[in-house]
Amino acid sequence: MRNILPSPGSRLRLDDALPVCRAIFLPALVPKSTADLGRNAMKRPEKEAVVAELTEQFRNASAVYLTEYRGLTVPQISDLREKLGRDTSYTVAKNTLFRIAAKEAGIEGLDEMLKGPSAVVFVDGDFIEAAKVLRDFAKTNKALIVKGGFADGTVYDAEGAKQLADLKSRPELLAELAGALKGTMSKAAYLFNALPTKVVRTIDALRDKQEKAA
Repeated sequence: MRNILPSPGSRLRLDDALPVCRAIFLPALVPKSTADLGRNAMKRPEKEAVVAELTEQFRNASAVYLTEYRGLTVPQISDLREKLGRDTSYTVAKNTLFRIAAKEAGIEGLDEMLKGPSAVVFVDGDFIEAAKVLRDFAKTNKALIVKGGFADGTVYDAEGAKQLADLKSRPELLAELAGALKGTMSKAAYLFNALPTKVVRTIDALRDKQEKAA
């Protein structure tokens, strides 16, 4: 092998420096095999497995919320997951996988919101309570952006998701009912019948607004 290093006491010219740099650094940058090029890329079977799992989550969820998490730290994401509770999962994946899974689950209209770093909140329980958690968390963690969601067969934009958070959740309705039980039974019966109807009407109004906006 030709000696490319300069002799002791001599100066290294630019023309001589380039071969030296190539010899020292280039081998470390070039992959040893073509397999190294795709080592960090997700293989097709892995993608199919992720899509299958996401599709199942879309199908089973009572609602989903799309968020942008750019700027959130790992501890902040962990804190959000804890606040959302066991009935809700906060899933990070590539937008292409989310799009495929949503369509396979029969959900349309989410593509425009799946841009940038996205995480999807899959809700198995009270989706209004989950919307409140996201709203309150975003107030103190500005990096979290709620881009929209899907609930009760309707796609909601960011404003629609915000309005869902303003509705009364199931625990709040039950608390009102418990308070009414301390009064007359007739008042409790009226409240028991009226509150769900009021929530349904409010959600119907939001749904109509979203459909007209679309």
